[in-house]
Amino acid sequence: MSHQSNTSEFHNSRDQLIRLKRSTGLKNWNTLCRWAFCLSLRDPARPSAQDIKADSNLEMTWRVFAATTPTSLLALFTLRCKRDGVPAEDPHQMATEFRLHLHRGIAMLSSVRDASGIGPLIARLLR
Repeated sequence: MSHQSNTSEFHNSRDQLIRLKRSTGLKNWNTLCRWAFCLSLRDPARPSAQDIKADSNLEMTWRVFAATTPTSLLALFTLRCKRDGVPAEDPHQMATEFRLHLHRGIAMLSSVRDASGIGPLIARLLR
């Protein structure tokens, strides 16, 4: 995944990330985005298809997003896409599926009620 990925294409995602960053004290967007992505991959249901609108200037490369785990994240994502019937040879469909997982995960993290620190988010990830 060498393309730029807009991490806030659904209307609320950027605001949700801002609140999560503030409440957890995490300094980097990519950590929250990585956690959100993994949380969505763990959900057995396929994310619902939605019209994705680019309404934010918050972008990061795959390298920044994946940090020290690009191979593992790509392998997990590719396996998930295969399981869900998403053709790996279609980069547009893969990019769309990535964004759907990312934004579903951000919404899932944002739904944690007592996000007054990093503990509740970690607990949500480990459930």
